[in-house]
Amino acid sequence: MRSHFLPIVMIIFGGVLYHVAQKSVPRPVNPFAAIMFAYAIGIALCAIGLAFGGGGGLLDSVKNSNWAVAALGVGALIIEVGFMLAYRAGWNVSVASVVTNISVALILIPIGLFVFKEHLSLRSAAGVACCLLGLYLISKK
Repeated sequence: MRSHFLPIVMIIFGGVLYHVAQKSVPRPVNPFAAIMFAYAIGIALCAIGLAFGGGGGLLDSVKNSNWAVAALGVGALIIEVGFMLAYRAGWNVSVASVVTNISVALILIPIGLFVFKEHLSLRSAAGVACCLLGLYLISKK
């Protein structure tokens, strides 16, 4: 059971660290330079994980990669720069994350249903309705 929740705990911890750090990057720092520095640190940490984490090696992973790996990099860059620009434009850290995550989740629902053949339970549909209500309430001034 512990291994079931560990990835979620990691995502939550990483998400909090990510947003606090994004909001705290000094305004004079070019967003692309900040992301480049952040990714350099991430690459170094990934190299350590690759060396000690087990599993397939780097060359095998490169050989077995597809378009999704490149798309992941493009998507990550867009998210990173987008959040930095949003925070610099005055978005609150508590609101920007909620608005974007709910919006992404709502867009992913039909993709999950039609592309990945996932199912939406009644309970999940009720959660989606709550998300829509929440998004509406947050967007009201």
